[in-house]
Amino acid sequence: MAKARLKLKPDAAVAAVPDAAVAVAKDIAAKGKTAAAKGKAVVAKGKASAAAKIKDSASDLHGPSPNPHTNLVIADIALRGGTMLARRAIERGLLGTKYAPNKAKAILKGRTMSETLLHTAVARVATSSIPGALLVGGGLLAKTLYDRGKARKAKREGEAALQDMAERGAAQAITPGSDNDAED
Repeated sequence: MAKARLKLKPDAAVAAVPDAAVAVAKDIAAKGKTAAAKGKAVVAKGKASAAAKIKDSASDLHGPSPNPHTNLVIADIALRGGTMLARRAIERGLLGTKYAPNKAKAILKGRTMSETLLHTAVARVATSSIPGALLVGGGLLAKTLYDRGKARKAKREGEAALQDMAERGAAQAITPGSDNDAED
């Protein structure tokens, strides 16, 4: 059949379509309402099926508790605890390259609660968004360049601050009943 380009008016277009196609179109239009109703039933059944699959997959989760929420809490606590232990080990390792292990431990124990909260807030800003990371990274870079420019004075100030933290940490370790690990 050769394709012919005809400019037809809407009524003429219907006349140009073969009678069989018109019959099929009318049949589909008549069945449209029942098909829509069937479609809604299929969608509802699909939603119920999806909900059942989610419940089934939740029961398939492995963990110490049969309650998935409890397993999530356990995982969260384990991750946070592991992160805290890794952070402490890294901090001790960084300080341990220059200081004795006991002094490094005392320095870390000598941190105040405000220093800990400030470091946590800065880390949260840096990890929450790209502009935050740029701001914190830029600030740390500026501080490092400033310290390098004033190297001798910055070294003396840093040594004095670390000595003060070590003394506070040693004094807290001597005080009976003090538990400073909760700060970190």
